[in-house]
Parts: sequence; structure tokens; C-alpha cells
Amino acid sequence: MLTEPTNVQSELPPLAAQFPSSPRGARLARRLAVRHMEGWGYPPVSDASCAVALVVAELAANAVLHGLVPGHDFGLRVALDTAAGLVRVEVADAASAKRPPATPPSSVPEGESGRGLLLVNTLAVRWGSAPRHPLGKTVWAEVLVTPSTALDRA
Repeated sequence: MLTEPTNVQSELPPLAAQFPSSPRGARLARRLAVRHMEGWGYPPVSDASCAVALVVAELAANAVLHGLVPGHDFGLRVALDTAAGLVRVEVADAASAKRPPATPPSSVPEGESGRGLLLVNTLAVRWGSAPRHPLGKTVWAEVLVTPSTALDRA
């Protein structure tokens, strides 16, 4: 049975952190996002938390693989908008020349990569990118976390 999340702490500030541009940094970003979602009342096994975790993982992996500039970390911001029922995920990296395509690339069945933005496109209600001044870009996605996306805790 699906119900509203219990003990949602909407007054919790957004998560904002920097991570090393490495696979380990991407894993840490995903784990921290899941913990923050739990603080807002969405358990790690909820649909909302899992969707946010996947979006963070894909955007962080892209920042590590395609946005890497030596000596620069990537940033993560996760914010809950309870009125809109959305979680906004933002991943900022230092590479300004490599913007994600406006629409996700087509999937190549035999390819080993190239599906991350397709996943983000499926999980998010909208996503995009914006230049970051003086250096880099921010890729963002908004994930719907209405009461129907939280699991019953009973």
C-alpha cells in the first residue's frame, strides 16, 4: 500500500557537497543523496529515493567521465520542493565545452555505454543544463516524488 512519507523534514536544507572527480566520488554522491532523502522521510527502498539515486548516479558518472578537468571536483546539490512534489538534482563540473545533448542520444543495442541520459530522461519530469560562471556547467534533473512514490512504512 502506498502512502505519504512519514516524518518528512521539509525544513531540512538542500544537500550541497563537493566530491572528487572519480568513480569513488560518484558512489559517495549517490549514497549521500539517499541518506538525505531518508532524512526527508523517503526510505532508501522507496521509489522516490531509488529514482533520485539513479539520477544522481548517472549525472555524477557523466561529470566524472565527460566533465573531468584535472584539479577540479564536481558538485552535487539535491533540494526538495514539497509544494511541487519534486526533488531537483544538480551536478556541476568544470568542463564547459561538453554539454549534454538537448535530447538523449539514441541507444546502440550492442554498446556498453550511452544510456545514462536515456535513464535520466525516463526518471525525470524535465532535465537540462546551464553554463556555470566562470567555469563549467550544471546538469540538472527534476524527479517527481509525490506521496504515491513513497513506500508505506507499516
